[in-house]
Amino acid sequence: MEAIATDILVVGAGTGGTAAAIQAARRGANVVLAMEGPWLGGMLTAAGVCAPDGNELLSFQTGIWGEFLRGLRVRQKGGLDNAWVSFFTYEPAIGAQIFADWAAALPNLTLLQTGAPRSVERSGNSITGATFDEYQVTAKIIIDGTELGDLLALGGVPYRWGWDWDEAGTQPKWDEPSAPDGPSDRTAKYSVQSPTWVVYLQDFGEGAIAPQVPAPPNYDPTSFDGAWENYGFETFLNYGRIPGNRFMLNWPKRGNDYGWGCDRLVNSWGDREAFWQDAIHYSQGFVHYIQNNAPEGKRYGLAQGLFPSAKFGGDGFALMPYYRESRRLIGLETVTEQDILPVKEGQAAALPRDNTGRCGAIAVGNYANDHHYPNWDYQLAPKSLQWGGRWTGTPFAMPYGCLVPATVDGLLVCDKNASVSHMANGATRLQPVVTALGQAAGMAAALCVEQNCQPRELAVEYVQEALLGDPIAPAAVIPSFDGLTENHGGDQKNWLKQQRKFCVSPDTYPSNGCCGEATPPKPSETATIARGSVEREDANQVYLWTDPTHGWANQRWQLVTLHPSVAHQLAQLQHGQFIGVKAHPNSSGNWLLVEAVND
Repeated sequence: MEAIATDILVVGAGTGGTAAAIQAARRGANVVLAMEGPWLGGMLTAAGVCAPDGNELLSFQTGIWGEFLRGLRVRQKGGLDNAWVSFFTYEPAIGAQIFADWAAALPNLTLLQTGAPRSVERSGNSITGATFDEYQVTAKIIIDGTELGDLLALGGVPYRWGWDWDEAGTQPKWDEPSAPDGPSDRTAKYSVQSPTWVVYLQDFGEGAIAPQVPAPPNYDPTSFDGAWENYGFETFLNYGRIPGNRFMLNWPKRGNDYGWGCDRLVNSWGDREAFWQDAIHYSQGFVHYIQNNAPEGKRYGLAQGLFPSAKFGGDGFALMPYYRESRRLIGLETVTEQDILPVKEGQAAALPRDNTGRCGAIAVGNYANDHHYPNWDYQLAPKSLQWGGRWTGTPFAMPYGCLVPATVDGLLVCDKNASVSHMANGATRLQPVVTALGQAAGMAAALCVEQNCQPRELAVEYVQEALLGDPIAPAAVIPSFDGLTENHGGDQKNWLKQQRKFCVSPDTYPSNGCCGEATPPKPSETATIARGSVEREDANQVYLWTDPTHGWANQRWQLVTLHPSVAHQLAQLQHGQFIGVKAHPNSSGNWLLVEAVND
């Protein structure tokens, strides 16, 4: 067994682990990233969720998350405007290559194909290393970037799994608005949110018969009856369309979410692999159902060439499951549902505070919050608003303390294993938030090495300032609807001033999340120019647009935008007004993504 010593060991190359390793190495620390599979990126690549949700507004496209999106825009032929569930869909291998190129540019970052961790080394109260089949790695700081919080269990670090009950096990622990009154048959049956083994279809063309997928063991077609009801089959497919007439199947409504027996994931490795096989069979059954029950279903087959060969699945199947929930650390702070909901009569959550009264935020999210359980449409407290012509989630900030164990040194977490409640996990589990948590964990670990201190001793202002001032991927720590970095045409000095102000004085943070004046847009060269008339049926932010002169003639489109200044312009439009736009059309969503408005 080879012994390796390093500054920082990141175990797990998922979304958070990849971001943590890259950020720590960019800061100058020597980093080892222990990988189980062939690709970096986790949810964003190997798990095939290449239609990410949340942090879509330009002001939230900061840090490594924003850098990743900019890389996709350069590399993805056909662009990112393909689906209606997300503004960004792409081929998984392109996302993986972006991360691989970043890693290759860092000589102080070592990638090791280690497989799963087998044990964790402790010295008293501190985690000091991890052992794999062929390696024993010791480090000053360890980061758990595993998909299921495996280091927490191996290292005896206190964690939670599933629903949160009081000590008696009969009442919800934190009085969260959306928590059930108490345990039930359903909460017992669905211990955590359902994972999904994502699979991709390919359209082989009108009149073609694609290679047919056989029914899996225990196939029950009634499980999928009504999957595209109320949508129509074409709209159902376009949910996760990527370039090349290929379609991501990650469908929650009688689709391929697989939530039965999830406790197997945290039992033995044999149990985990048995769950994987069941989840793959369930997605296989969904594909078989589509081929045999959808209109012209036989023309759709498994997409080829999207993933390298893997132990499980095959053509079209992702390399790993998409996990929505993990073991969750018991940290210095626990983020509950109340922490992510907007304040009363506001549209942003209150900022977290550390024990000095300073804002403790180190990452930003805005997803609307949702939970996935088979055949259970679980209702949660609303946290959405209309913005820029569409619905989006209200923003919130994640505190540094959710990455730090309450009682153990030498360790940080950086993925869905952060210290959050089961209810809050529905909003904190998304790819952009996890990317930001990973970047923050990597920066904190590097600072701990620089200052020769433990994560619990590190002052949050050092983490905030390092993230804000990062020379490659400066990351917002305060949610702001209108603050833009220079990457989106903003004034970097003004952005920094705005961010720092609320770090020091969180009580002055506005309840609407609007922290300044948005800069005018700078449209991309690829945006199309057209003119048309606007329809507004009421005061809501729904803008319908018809172009009588362009190639989009006689089609009614919805105008949407991600730019704060354009969102303000759209809100001022009058019914019947004739305007010019610079926009990208998205036929799947039937919208024009507007980058500029002209009279």
